[in-house]
Amino acid sequence: MKSLKLKKAFRVWQRNFTVYKKLYLSSIAFNFVEPVLYLVAMGLGLGGLVKDVNGVPYLQFIAPGLIASSSMFATATECSYGTYIRMVHQKTFDAILATPVNIYDLVAGEMMWGATKSIFYGSIIALVISLFGLIDSPSIVFVVPALFVSGIIFAEISLIATALVPGIDYFSYFFTLLLTPSFLFSGIFFPLDTLPPVVAKIAFFTPLYHMVNICRAFSSGSFYMVTWDIVWLIAVAGLLAPYPFRLMRRRMIR
Repeated sequence: MKSLKLKKAFRVWQRNFTVYKKLYLSSIAFNFVEPVLYLVAMGLGLGGLVKDVNGVPYLQFIAPGLIASSSMFATATECSYGTYIRMVHQKTFDAILATPVNIYDLVAGEMMWGATKSIFYGSIIALVISLFGLIDSPSIVFVVPALFVSGIIFAEISLIATALVPGIDYFSYFFTLLLTPSFLFSGIFFPLDTLPPVVAKIAFFTPLYHMVNICRAFSSGSFYMVTWDIVWLIAVAGLLAPYPFRLMRRRMIR
């Protein structure tokens, strides 16, 4: 966008990071503890019944997918509830727009911050499952750029939702009807080939499905198998890019 200045967008990112450093304990429980509980409950509980999936121990099968889901929920929460509160309740956006920062800089800064939360929480979960001995390859470090790209996508989708919802309570539809089904049917807990083919075809169009494939491949060292998943994420990030700017601009001007 011609009027977008990355330096000003970075200032918005910097503002959010400064606030986060003071309040991070309030979000740690949801974004960090919850995936670990899923790992323990599903991996040890259900893992006692399901010994392995495709030759991989069940606990090791689900662990990489939790990297992807943790990053998704961290970004989605930040760029839906967080952005809405800053925009409507705290009037933070009004104060920011009173400076030389324009709407496009502001939205770009929000997207960058959402992608940062994706990297941060995804990397923490990757470190935790590595300490559990559930990662076979050091190539897991290359998941960080993929977390950034997927974070941009989830930030774009969440900002679109933020621009469209009439009120904050409507985010329950966004999470229940879009993100939760994606979480359940993205291949984290079971291979999608066990489901009807139509479900697998729908899952293919969700970013989380591709991110789960990437995390699983990088954790085993077979990253060459997910080239098309990476291309898919980059393409979708580019295709969605204009819409958060247009819709958020319309929302804030209105």
